[in-house]
Amino acid sequence: ADNLSEALKKLKITSTDSTAGSLEGCLDCLLQALAQNNMETSEKIQKSGVLQVFASLLTPQSSCTAKVANIIAEVARNEFMRNPCVDAGLIPPLVQLLNCKDQEVLLQTGRALGNICYDSHEGRNAVDHAGGAHIVVDHLRSLCSKTDPASEKLLTVFCGMLMNYSNENDTLQSQLINMGVIPTLVKLLGIHCQNAALTEMCLVAFGNLAELESSKEQFAYTNIAEELVKLFKKQIEHDKKEMIFEVLAPLAENDVIKLQLVEAGLVECLLEIVQKTVDSDKEDDIAELKTASDLMVLLLLGDESMQKLFEGGKGSVFQRVLSWIPSNSHQLQLAGALAIANFARNDGNCIHMVDNGIVQKLMDLLDRHVEDGNVTVQHAALSALRNLAIPVVNKAKMLSAGVAEAVLKFLRSEMPPVQFKLLGTLRMLIDAQAEAAEQLGKNVKLVERLVEWCEAKDHAGVMGESNRLLSALIRHSKSKDVIRTIVQSGGIKHLVTMATSEHVIMQNEALVALALIAALELVTAEKDLENAQLVQILHRLLSDDRSAPEIKYNSMVLICALIGSEPLQKEVQSMAFLEVISKLRSHENKTVAQQASLTEQRLAVES
Repeated sequence: ADNLSEALKKLKITSTDSTAGSLEGCLDCLLQALAQNNMETSEKIQKSGVLQVFASLLTPQSSCTAKVANIIAEVARNEFMRNPCVDAGLIPPLVQLLNCKDQEVLLQTGRALGNICYDSHEGRNAVDHAGGAHIVVDHLRSLCSKTDPASEKLLTVFCGMLMNYSNENDTLQSQLINMGVIPTLVKLLGIHCQNAALTEMCLVAFGNLAELESSKEQFAYTNIAEELVKLFKKQIEHDKKEMIFEVLAPLAENDVIKLQLVEAGLVECLLEIVQKTVDSDKEDDIAELKTASDLMVLLLLGDESMQKLFEGGKGSVFQRVLSWIPSNSHQLQLAGALAIANFARNDGNCIHMVDNGIVQKLMDLLDRHVEDGNVTVQHAALSALRNLAIPVVNKAKMLSAGVAEAVLKFLRSEMPPVQFKLLGTLRMLIDAQAEAAEQLGKNVKLVERLVEWCEAKDHAGVMGESNRLLSALIRHSKSKDVIRTIVQSGGIKHLVTMATSEHVIMQNEALVALALIAALELVTAEKDLENAQLVQILHRLLSDDRSAPEIKYNSMVLICALIGSEPLQKEVQSMAFLEVISKLRSHENKTVAQQASLTEQRLAVES
């Protein structure tokens, strides 16, 4: 301790006119003290005011420069020392030293700047201001191909410095991307894949940058996919695989990179991991299984990568994913169902899958999750069924396979995501399927649940889908029994409200359903239509210039149907509809104009 105090005093006195020799001894003493107790020594260095002295010692000509930079690197390992280093004016001279040729000076300077930047806003700003990042990126470029140990050590330090400099800072990350650091880092990874420390630094740097959208476009122009897959195949340790996964996941959000990863053979690696870990109860294996199967699903989100792996339904990858669905692992069941939902994104794939028995597999999976089931698996399996039900030719096949009954088992679910998918699946199934729509529309339990969900104010998606299914049951069945069931369950007011939706498609569906109600069961629905103030709403829709042509057309069709009811006809007469409708005769849309003339004649006759 005495030696340290002595050295600090001596440094302050001799720094101005010292010989290198006397300085050297003082610096060695500080380094020794830091090695024994870094924190305590750093506090003493700060209190002594020696940091300001260091600024004048950081010159390329001095033989002590590397040691001074080393001391700064050591003290900056402590969080409380980073701002004092900035305040002492150490950043500009350190950045200047990045221009020198001496490898030891470069190494210690890189360490010092990297440590000062670690989690320090002030440190990063000062390095940015002094232009440090630019010089370091240039060094990476020029050293990139050198494989001697000293160069690799320097490359590792510089990568680490840039990582600390830009970590969780979008602005500085964008700056590095604009400097073109990505192709350099990818090249580094390829050349130095045998060097574990450098590889690790590259991966962390990638993880840092890969979250930014602008980086993904740059990554797509490199051979990153190939390099990462090559590296991944060599890994045995869980932590190393995990590091690569952390880079792969954000990169795989980009469709171009998805395809590159598929072509580089990532899928085969992922399938192998699944096979190895599926029956294990080790924590690491469970984590790997989840990451690998999630990543697999992500790769299938790209249209090209998905189609490449589907291979007309004959692909080995598609077959392997199918085998996940009956698995006992919830994680694999989930990934399998999500993968099917992703494969089911075009009619050709959907038709092929339904013809090859995928529906039964999904229904069996749902059956395993009816009582106290796994919500994410229920949601995924319903998503897959909903997508498969989109092509017209699949609907009747899926209905006769019993999909509607399988889905109805989840009516009791209290989970909005499950409710949402259940409603969407039923709506897809009954599209233009009159018999099925009638059967479901007479199911009192279903209709009552729909009416209840039409009031789910906290879940707009569930509310919207319930309304749309109510309307679809009427539109596709055109059945008096269905309308009576919906009237008795209190559904009319919801259809009237739906006619005021902000979505034209929903307004239209509501108006068509209401016109069918008025044509087929006006007496039964009369009271509910009156209470829901349908006539006032139609007046508003016809008066509003912003209403779409089809909304105006269907509103007039509905008015013509409503005047068959005495109380509703009185309401129509009391609201001066003729005035509004006569204006629509000159509407730019011919169909609207024609319907306006017809409606005007009908109203004139009735009055």
